Amino acid sequence: MNVANLQLQGLLMAVASVNRTLVAKGLLSIDDIEDALHSAEASLTAEERLFEDLSPSNRDAICFPIRALRAANLGQTQDAIPPFSVLSRTVGENKRPYGDQL
Repeated sequence: MNVANLQLQGLLMAVASVNRTLVAKGLLSIDDIEDALHSAEASLTAEERLFEDLSPSNRDAICFPIRALRAANLGQTQDAIPPFSVLSRTVGENKRPYGDQL
């Protein structure tokens, strides 16, 4: 596996853990984090450059970190975050086509 992929995996799990801690301490709610991540993804996918210059698989690559964090946020329990393999599968299963793919 590419070392950059492993680094990304570690970073995503670290951010997911921080998000879980923020929820556990009552500083943010799961809905607050979901709203922020949804807004980040919507902003990213609204960029014209994303649709004009990139293939659908590259678009998915750009959106993957946000989608994985959203899956971690929605799948968290009080004690744990789903493993990265589960988060990746969830992202893939919930992927929808882009507007120009319909």
